Amino acid sequence: MRQIFAPFIFLTVALAALIPFEARGAGEIGQPAPALLVQELNGQTFDLATLRGKVVVINFWATWCPPCRQEMPALDAFYRHYHGEGLEMIGLAANRAHERSDVAKVMDSFSYPAAMLRDCKSNGFNDPTELPITYIVDGQGVVRAKLTPEETPVTEQSLTQAVLPLLSKQTQPRGSGSGN
Repeated sequence: MRQIFAPFIFLTVALAALIPFEARGAGEIGQPAPALLVQELNGQTFDLATLRGKVVVINFWATWCPPCRQEMPALDAFYRHYHGEGLEMIGLAANRAHERSDVAKVMDSFSYPAAMLRDCKSNGFNDPTELPITYIVDGQGVVRAKLTPEETPVTEQSLTQAVLPLLSKQTQPRGSGSGN
């Protein structure tokens, strides 16, 4: 009887070991950022793959989400301050298609680009299971932080801690380090 269960147990353990590996593609910290390609509200194309060398903030939000709306001024102020230093940002609204005008109206008050989540041609981050969620991607295209209201809310301080070290790394000239 043990001989019959041994292959079953081995197969079960082997399959279970694969599950975390497969789940890593959805914006896990320390993993390469998944694909993200979407047409912005202004008609331009946002393609995460073309932004290597820049730090990118990706914020999933919705007009009907109070915590989302509360953090947007901090995102906007941070974007205005650091955009010229290599920071890119996109707000992906999880609203329904018929709410596009509501999203556009809200975004009129902010300077960073936005798009409708439903307009994504490619979204390896998958649909968010909670809102808001903000991902920080470094210049090499690796997810370095995930900010949520329960864990680390988006504030000027949390953005400073998560983003500024990444911006400073990309602005250092190659070969400049201690001992040069």
